[in-house]
Amino acid sequence: MKIGVLTGGGDCPGLNAVIRGVVRKSLLLGYEVVGIKNGWRGLLDKNYYTLDHAAISGILHRGGTILGSSRTNLYEKGKNYYQQAIDNYKEIGLDALIAIGGEDTLGVASKLYKDGLNVVGVPKTIDNDLSGTDYTFGFDTAVNIATDAIDRLHTTAESHNRVIVVEVMGRHAGWIALYSGLAGGADITLIPEKPFKIKDVCDVIRTRHARGKLFSIVVVSEGAKINTEDEHDKDGSFVLQNLKKDSFGHVALGGIGNIVAEEIEKETGYETRAVVLGHIQRGGTPTAADRVLGSRFGIKATELVEAKDFGKMVALNGAKIVSVSLEEAVGTLKTVDDETYNEAQTLFG
Repeated sequence: MKIGVLTGGGDCPGLNAVIRGVVRKSLLLGYEVVGIKNGWRGLLDKNYYTLDHAAISGILHRGGTILGSSRTNLYEKGKNYYQQAIDNYKEIGLDALIAIGGEDTLGVASKLYKDGLNVVGVPKTIDNDLSGTDYTFGFDTAVNIATDAIDRLHTTAESHNRVIVVEVMGRHAGWIALYSGLAGGADITLIPEKPFKIKDVCDVIRTRHARGKLFSIVVVSEGAKINTEDEHDKDGSFVLQNLKKDSFGHVALGGIGNIVAEEIEKETGYETRAVVLGHIQRGGTPTAADRVLGSRFGIKATELVEAKDFGKMVALNGAKIVSVSLEEAVGTLKTVDDETYNEAQTLFG
């Protein structure tokens, strides 16, 4: 059996743990493994190399991915990439392909499976927004990085009696903001699922000042939206870095933190600063939890290949690693529910 493995989309801590798990399990089964470089683009370019014990030695603690990554959409409108990928899959002599990625990468994997390829998916995203799994690897590390930053910002905010707005990642789902806000003791957390009014944020901060708390920490997801007084803009809109879209149709977000900080200072008169964590959340050494989860995902993915149970994604259900259909996994995004957000609101202010 010859298995290909690739990593697509944004990098995140724990990718190398998955690769290592796939290779270790495959070699025990007597399978050959090839690593496809730079995500789906590597399949188009036939850019791959053998993964053996030497290739995966010492990678468990490393962030990023030894295979490289890209945001390549094989089903981009007006292109014929998917057929080229299918042809190259056969030319390379692959019996199965393990795709490690988020909604976009696994969306392509699901379509390739429907087009006849033997594909298994592994859920990777710091946003934790894939359905069918309790958690994705990379999320725990991102939350820990954000929480550490919030802890550090508490001391400088208190020293200078400032409001500090911390912008974290999260395009459509606010899990990183919610969890890091809870863990870091943020005074208010703003997420994409709940469009907000600047006045409500300022009211919380004024209430804190009235209690003698002269500093505040606001955590905001990059995809959070401001609900204006305009009846036609109740749900707000994204704050964009630019209008350029990637091959999946996504625009580059970023800047909501600065806007919120400016509006808070304008409304309240309190000195306010913005901090954008950005790609720091995706880099560096994975936590123990992500190393373990990634390793278990890699082993399970290989077991699905062994069982010829294709068209599936490995998933965490409670403490067990199970499988769900790729179609289910990418059908809808897993966003923050009302109950969970209401729990967090108890600690606002």
